[in-house]
Amino acid sequence: MKRVLCILSNMNAGGAETFLMKIYRQLDKNMYQMDFCINVKEPCFYEEEILQKGGKIYRIPSKSEGLRVFADKLYNVVKLNNYKYILRITSNAAGFFDLKIAKKAGAKVCCARSSNSSDGGSWKAVLIHRISRFLFDKYLDVRIAPSELAAMYTFGKRKKVNILHNAIDLGTYHYNAEGRMKVRKECGFIDSDIVVGHVGRFMTQKNHSFLLDVFYYLHKENPKYKLLLIGKGELEETIKKKINDLKLNNAVVFAGVRNDIPYVMSAMDIFVFPSLYEGMPNTVIEAQATGLPCVIADTITREANITNLVTYLPLRDVKEWADTVKNNIGGPRLDTEGLFRENKYDIESQTDEFIRLVFPN
Repeated sequence: MKRVLCILSNMNAGGAETFLMKIYRQLDKNMYQMDFCINVKEPCFYEEEILQKGGKIYRIPSKSEGLRVFADKLYNVVKLNNYKYILRITSNAAGFFDLKIAKKAGAKVCCARSSNSSDGGSWKAVLIHRISRFLFDKYLDVRIAPSELAAMYTFGKRKKVNILHNAIDLGTYHYNAEGRMKVRKECGFIDSDIVVGHVGRFMTQKNHSFLLDVFYYLHKENPKYKLLLIGKGELEETIKKKINDLKLNNAVVFAGVRNDIPYVMSAMDIFVFPSLYEGMPNTVIEAQATGLPCVIADTITREANITNLVTYLPLRDVKEWADTVKNNIGGPRLDTEGLFRENKYDIESQTDEFIRLVFPN
C-alpha cells in the first residue's frame, strides 16, 4: 500500500479540505491511503471519517509556535513512519519549508497543491511569497492547482502546473426536491420565500458584509427574500451585529457547518458569492451541480463557470448585484451532469489524475 502524508493546518470543512475528502473517499484503500499532519489541537470536522477509513492524523505545533519545534516534529512524522509521498496544501510558497524537511526525512515525491489565488496579505507578505518561489522549486517535484489563477499565484509564470479540478461525486451532487423541502422546512422557510444562499467561512476573504448590503436591498424591496448562510468563522459575530443593525434578524438563517450540502443547495433559489479572491471555489462548483444559478465576483476565475449558470460582477455597485440576482431567479433547475463529465469535473476522472500525480512510481 502507498501512503501519502497531506500537510495542512486542519481538516475542517474548508474548500481545500473538502476537496481532499472527495478524493479520499474514492481511493481504493487496499492500494492507497491518505494520512494528515495538522496543527490544530481540537477535533476536526472530517476527523472521525478519516479514522474510520483507516487514515492517520498527526498533530504538531504550527510554525508560529516555534520553527524549531515544528521542524523537529514534522521530520519525525515523516522519518519514523517512512513516508515517501508528501502533499503540501498551500497558497503560499513559504510551504517550501515543509517540503525541505520532508525531503531531509526521506520523502521521494513532494507535491504542492495551490489552494488560492491570493493570501490577502500585506505587500511584505507578498514579497516574501514571491522570493520563496525560488526555494519552493528546489524541493518540489509536482505542482498542482485547481485553476490557472491559483497556479500562477502560487507557482509563478512559466512553470509546469498540473490542473486538478475541484471535482464532485455526481451521484450525490444533483438537484433533490425532497432535500429542498426538508432543508427549507428546517430553516423555517415557506414555499413563497425566495432563498438567497451562501456557503463559506466567516472571514474577510468571503466578503459577507457586501453580501448583506446586497441582501438588504433585495429584502427592502420584497420581504419574501430570505438569506441562508452556511459556515462558521471568526467574523460570525461581526456579521450578526450588522444583521441586527440592518434589522434583518427575521430574514437571515445561520445554519452552521453542514454535511448535506446537495440538499442545502437544492433549498436555495440562487447562490451569491462576492469573494475578494478564490483559487477555485468548491461551493460554486457544487451549486452548479444542483442546477443553481450563481452570481459571483469577477475576482474569481472564469474557469468556475462550467455550465453557463454563473454571472460575474465587479465588487462595486450593490444595486447592480441586487438587480442581477432578481433577473437570474426562476425557471426549472438544469441537469448539468453531462457538462460536468465533459469538462472533467467528475470525481472519478480526477481521482485517477490524483493517483497519477501523487504516486508516480
